[in-house]
Amino acid sequence: MQNQEYMQQIQDLLTTSRTIAVVGLSPKKSRPSNMVGRYLMDAGFQVVPVNPAQSQILSTDCYPNLAAIPYKVDIVDIFRKADDVQPIVEQAIASGARAVWMQQGIINETAATLARNNGLICIMDLCIKVEHARLNS
Repeated sequence: MQNQEYMQQIQDLLTTSRTIAVVGLSPKKSRPSNMVGRYLMDAGFQVVPVNPAQSQILSTDCYPNLAAIPYKVDIVDIFRKADDVQPIVEQAIASGARAVWMQQGIINETAATLARNNGLICIMDLCIKVEHARLNS
């Protein structure tokens, strides 16, 4: 069970953010990252695909990494293995993102500490789609 302060932080983040970079967004409709990306778009968020192997996903320009995005994003939603998270968090810090969100099953305490020590909100081991739907039910 998450504590009330953490859940309030999630609610505040999801109600004040508009732009979400999805790192590891897959072009395959059956993949969780694609399902989450579509859900977030349907919920009114601007979704920015980040996948170095693609030029477009969900009819939206796709970027190879966070540094290549030509504008600021609010949340960096991460669909990558836990071992791959720290460089993404470093890019999120450099890009001026407000938060990093490690999807359900992704836990990297070192990267989370790095994010928090640099002023970013860090959500870990939760699905952004599930949390948004819970808040809006």
